[in-house]
Amino acid sequence: MSKIDPYLQAALKRNASDLHFVSGDPVRARIHGDLQVLMDEKLTTEGVEEAIFEIMDGTTQRAFEKDEAADFAYEIKDVSRFRVNAFRHLNGIGAIFRAIPSKALTLDDLQMPKVIYDLCKQNSGMILVTGKTGSGKSTTLAAMIDAINKSVKGHILTIEDPIEFVHKTQRCLISQREVGEHSPSFAEALHSALREDPNVILVGEMRDLETISIAVTAAEMGILVMGTLHTNGAAQTVDRIINSFPADKQSHIRTMISTSLRGVVSQQLLPTKGRPGRVAALEVMINTAAVANLIRQGKLDQLETAMQAGGGSGMQTMDSALMKLVERAMITGKDAYQQSNNKSKFERMKDET
Repeated sequence: MSKIDPYLQAALKRNASDLHFVSGDPVRARIHGDLQVLMDEKLTTEGVEEAIFEIMDGTTQRAFEKDEAADFAYEIKDVSRFRVNAFRHLNGIGAIFRAIPSKALTLDDLQMPKVIYDLCKQNSGMILVTGKTGSGKSTTLAAMIDAINKSVKGHILTIEDPIEFVHKTQRCLISQREVGEHSPSFAEALHSALREDPNVILVGEMRDLETISIAVTAAEMGILVMGTLHTNGAAQTVDRIINSFPADKQSHIRTMISTSLRGVVSQQLLPTKGRPGRVAALEVMINTAAVANLIRQGKLDQLETAMQAGGGSGMQTMDSALMKLVERAMITGKDAYQQSNNKSKFERMKDET
């Protein structure tokens, strides 16, 4: 057992999503969205460094010494995997551990709407899952990969930094590559993936122009590309992709996106009302003919109106999703008000707890 394991296991017993292990501070854990002190004793720099370096391999240690930070994965066998970011700071050294279940949750486990199941039946194009850090993007994508893995025969290739959920071959062949370990960058791995006969490519993060450009090309080639962006809302996601390209190429990219995009799922997690836990609020945009036309013409400010009118296709805005959760007594009116885009719709319930 590594020195860090008891802290991680204590966090898991309290259903924490993250462990904050930082020198000069007590151990903290994020439990149902709130950061709480797990153990009162302050950690020493020497103790933290020893515990973190113990679970790093040589390559990761060298990267840490070079860059003063490193991302890697750690696993307690038969318990859980963790995505780790280690870093130096004013008081020494620290690390944040994000818990990843040893087995991916299913779409049924997550109680996803039918439209998400339908997106998993696509055989080409681009599906994007977006939201801020900690909004559950990786969990949703893993569940979608699991659904595809169970339903069709093909080759699923994932590119991650680091590998989070480990998928086992079911009906599909699964190849999982880690940036830094198996490829120098997302773009390099994605470029190589085009020659590896994939049916589905999962891009852990579309963080630069080259990666986005290759992903769009792959979607145009008939591959199903699934990826994440740190954007809030479907319209902002499309805008981010288009504006990552030079101005003289944006018209062409709008046309490509209008034909290759299949859907955007933007999500956030909110505390459940009256009991511990969190529930996902989903904004869903499906690339219908009306949506494609707006993207092609650059009228992204009208996408929200299209989503409001597209309920029959499974679309909904974030405010609509929040309102449904309030009506079902899943979240409080106060939380809905705080996370809504149009505050006026939730004004009457902003003090409801």
